[in-house]
Amino acid sequence: MLTDKNQQWFFMATGLLIGYLIYLLSPVLTPFAVGALLAYLFDPLADKLESWKMSRTVAVTVVFFVITLIVVGIALVLIPTLEQQISSFVTNLPEYFEWLRINVTPWLRENFGVQTDLFNMEELTALLKLHWSQAGGIAQSVLTSVGKSGMVVVNWLMNGLLIPVVTFYLLRDWDIITVRFGELIPRPYYHTVSRLTQDANNVLSSFLRGQLSVMVALGAVYTIGLWIVGIELSLLIGMGAGLISFVPYLGTIVGLVVSVVAALMQFGDINHIFYVLIVFGTGQLLEGFILTPWLVGDRIGLHPVAVIFSVLAGGQLFGFVGVLLGLPVAAVIMVLLRHAHLKYKESKLYGQEREINLSSQAQQKGNVNQPER
Repeated sequence: MLTDKNQQWFFMATGLLIGYLIYLLSPVLTPFAVGALLAYLFDPLADKLESWKMSRTVAVTVVFFVITLIVVGIALVLIPTLEQQISSFVTNLPEYFEWLRINVTPWLRENFGVQTDLFNMEELTALLKLHWSQAGGIAQSVLTSVGKSGMVVVNWLMNGLLIPVVTFYLLRDWDIITVRFGELIPRPYYHTVSRLTQDANNVLSSFLRGQLSVMVALGAVYTIGLWIVGIELSLLIGMGAGLISFVPYLGTIVGLVVSVVAALMQFGDINHIFYVLIVFGTGQLLEGFILTPWLVGDRIGLHPVAVIFSVLAGGQLFGFVGVLLGLPVAAVIMVLLRHAHLKYKESKLYGQEREINLSSQAQQKGNVNQPER
């Protein structure tokens, strides 16, 4: 039999071993991590269909069919528009550089003393011609790089094919998997772990489903607003700002800066900059007072700094898998810290400290009330 102390060491060693395995296998875990997240997100919908007397396999098939229709429909609408806007951006790139050369270069020189020809297309062309003779010397490196890039593309394609397969089987067997994990929990800790798991599920469901809805809604608001203003790259900028808005203020800052630059290049006046500010200000008001309270709620409680740190730390430790799992893991850690805080408040250590303070206060009060002789 393991003592309580030995059990703690055992669980700690198991956690460290699992973390180390995730670190080692992170290059191949992306489709499994994405599949697990998708299975978690759509499990309530499959359960709902299953409650309508459908078998689990039929329910999952219906969910996949609906998701496929939605994804294909969105792709048919968005991809041509995105392709048109990207083509327009590439076509107008010389004009953008010319605007930067005429407006930004003198401003940098007058205010900061920076001498640069970075935005001069003639200088860039001359620089390319100057180094063109060296192209033969780097041909082998370029071919090697292209070969590596080709393998990266193949890897992404394989992941793209694996994600639906992994998601289907995980979603089909999700309830069985959760029951099997529940059977592995030591019985003395079952009720505590079950309560923590329920709390973590509430936090994760609020964050993942709610935050995804907020991201899509913000992307739509920014896109429609910039389209009304007349920004040519409205879809590209708006949806990009919405999709990175899971990091607090990052989507707003990036989208606002890019939109202001686009408005200056396209219109060259202050009025359209003011309109862009109205669009992003409206988006922030909608997010703060309507979208986040309605779709996410106040049950997450993750500080913006904690969100940023969890994303960066996850990416640094585990790459793209870490970026995907950083926020869910941070939400679970927050639930564990809340539980640890409650346990500390109920512990003898906290109670002894409180008793000492109360007795000290009572003694001081007695000394004050004691009459002088």
